[in-house]
Amino acid sequence: MQPLRHAETVMGTVVSFDVRDPGPGTGEGLRRAVAWLHRVDAVFSTYRADSQVSRLGRGELALADCDPEVAEVLALGAEAERVGEGWFSVRPGGADGPLDPSGVVKGWAVERASAILRAAGSVRHSVNGGGDVQTAGEPEPGRGWHLAVAHPLHPGAFAVLVRGSGVALATSGTAERGAHILDPRTGAPVSGGGLASVSVVGASLTAADIAATTAFAMGGAAAKAWLERRPGLEGFAVTADGRAWWTSGFGAYADLPGAG
Repeated sequence: MQPLRHAETVMGTVVSFDVRDPGPGTGEGLRRAVAWLHRVDAVFSTYRADSQVSRLGRGELALADCDPEVAEVLALGAEAERVGEGWFSVRPGGADGPLDPSGVVKGWAVERASAILRAAGSVRHSVNGGGDVQTAGEPEPGRGWHLAVAHPLHPGAFAVLVRGSGVALATSGTAERGAHILDPRTGAPVSGGGLASVSVVGASLTAADIAATTAFAMGGAAAKAWLERRPGLEGFAVTADGRAWWTSGFGAYADLPGAG
C-alpha cells in the first residue's frame, strides 16, 4: 500500500505528514490533524492580534474564557520554567514581559497531531513541523526512522542522522530564523553561548522541543550538563566554531562523528 503524504503550510512553517500504514480511517484522521494545527495557529499565534493568546496577554480575555488548551500550554510552560533553571519562560523579560508560549506550542501541537493520527488507526507515521519531528512506530517492519539534523553552519548538509522507532527530535538554533530565542530574564535575543544549534531526542516532541529551546538559551557547558540530567532525553549540539558535543546516551540514536 502506498504511503499517505501531505504537506500543510501552517503556524509559520510547513508541516509534513508521512503515513506508512494508511487505512479506512486515516484519511479522515489526517484531515482532523490538519484542522487541529490551523486551530492551534488561530488560538496561539502571537502574530495575530485577535488570537486568544494575544488577547489574554493584553488583558482583554481571562484565562477561564480561553479554550482549555491555553491553560494546558501555560501549565506546560510553568513546569518548563521550574525545571529550566531560569532559562525558559512564556513571558520573556519577566512577569511584565509579553505573553509568548511559542517555545511550547509547536512541539506540543505536532505531537498532538500525531496522536490524532494514532486515534484514527495509524501506528506507523511521522509528522515533521519545520524539522521538529514526532514519529510513531517504524516506517517499515524492522527499520527505524532516519531523521536528519540540519547543519547550522553548512546549508544543505546535515550534522548527524538520528535513527529510531517512535522517537521525537527537536532542534533549536539561529540557522533558520536568526536570533529568535529570547532570554527569559531580559527579553533580548540570546546568542546561544557559543552554540549554533541544539537537538534533543526522546519519546515526546513536547518535551524535546522545550528542552532544546532551554538548552540553547542556557548555552555553553551548562547546556550539556543540564541535558544530562533530563530523564528520557538526549542531546546533540553544534558549536559556533563547528565542533560538536553530545550527551552520554545520544549514541544509542546515531553514529557519531569523531570524539565528543
